[in-house]
Amino acid sequence: MMRPTTSVPAIRSVTNSAIARSVRLIIARDYATQTGLGTTATPKPGRRRVTPFNDTGFVPWSELSASEKAARATQQSYNFGMIIVGLVLTGGVGYFLWTDVFSPESKTRQFNRAVDRIKKDRRCLELLGDANKIAAHGDETFNKWRRSRPITSTEKMDSRGNQHLMMHFYVEGPLANGVVQCHMVMPRGQSEYDYKYLFVDVKGHERIYLENADTVNARSGKKQLSFFGVKWG
Repeated sequence: MMRPTTSVPAIRSVTNSAIARSVRLIIARDYATQTGLGTTATPKPGRRRVTPFNDTGFVPWSELSASEKAARATQQSYNFGMIIVGLVLTGGVGYFLWTDVFSPESKTRQFNRAVDRIKKDRRCLELLGDANKIAAHGDETFNKWRRSRPITSTEKMDSRGNQHLMMHFYVEGPLANGVVQCHMVMPRGQSEYDYKYLFVDVKGHERIYLENADTVNARSGKKQLSFFGVKWG
């Protein structure tokens, strides 16, 4: 019986075909590796492209494309800038509130202090009327809102380093209206104002002094000093 034999050319053909397939696989792997190292990631199918307006930070940085990384960096820079602006505005508002409202040197605080004194004085209430209906405001303007009328005030420092605050404003009550003059002095080294004088003028009536340091000093025999034509002790 004759045995089947395989020719040499057939064996060579099979061998060459296997070698060719192996070479193609190696080349394909090498190309894929080099391509992956030299390029950035592209958005995976099934997720929305990241932009500065829709980025939630959920997609990892390594999965972002170059344009998406730029979009995220832009969004983060914008957010950081807004935080800085917010801090600056907060600091500015805080500084304004302290200097204009809460500080012992604040004109608003001293104005409210003087108005409270007037509303608690029996003589003023007899002329102006109910304390709850007394309103105080600055100079007359075209603005109908009393709170928008500016208070006339002057701040000066004398040669001794004492701070002077002078105010002029108006009070309106159900019975009458009045004009208020106030002069306060903050001695050097102190943090609170003391009254030099505080009085209310109501038309047709005598001036009402709520504070008058000249009278107190005259009674005690203290020597009066002069400041811009006004005597004070």
